[in-house]
Amino acid sequence: MSDKFYVVWRGRVPGVYATWEEARAQVEGFANARYRAFKDRAQAEAAFAAGPEADLDALALDWRRQHLPAEVLQGYAVDAAWNAQTKTMHYRGVQIATGQEIFQHGPFEDATNNVGEFLAIVRGLDWLKQRGLCAPIYTDSLNAMHWVSAGRCNTTLTPTARNAELFAQIAWAERWLRENPDHAPVRKWHTERWGENPADFGRK
Repeated sequence: MSDKFYVVWRGRVPGVYATWEEARAQVEGFANARYRAFKDRAQAEAAFAAGPEADLDALALDWRRQHLPAEVLQGYAVDAAWNAQTKTMHYRGVQIATGQEIFQHGPFEDATNNVGEFLAIVRGLDWLKQRGLCAPIYTDSLNAMHWVSAGRCNTTLTPTARNAELFAQIAWAERWLRENPDHAPVRKWHTERWGENPADFGRK
């Protein structure tokens, strides 16, 4: 079973499909087919009902407001994206309730996604501290959560001339964690229950 759901707005038989094979049969060779993948069935069904011209970002935001626990809506989400072709990485944080981006950093060369997830959490914690907030930070990376808990970015990434700035950020993050042991809580984003991480870059 695929971990994605496919909306076919314009195809042989429009609808929501649980596998790409089913969806492809509706759109392959069909003129001006309109379709898109989603990581959550409920959001896929909402997008299908709204139609292909709907603002899907606004639709996802409305879905989160209606379905997420109040405590989660009060928090902030962080995520990273790594490009396998360019080996570059970005990371960012957003306010869950509004979808507003609170920071974004990158691109970083010779990087990894795990390092980005780690830095995103610490940057989010620092952002909260600077504003006197204690809301939870949500991430879908258990690996990064373990690194933050240990206070160390346990990467095997090799330092190069191109990633010197990245390693400077890692050193800053580890120092920040040592100096701020009582930081805001870091919690797991449950994609299977809540849909895609709001800070996701949409590159999957």
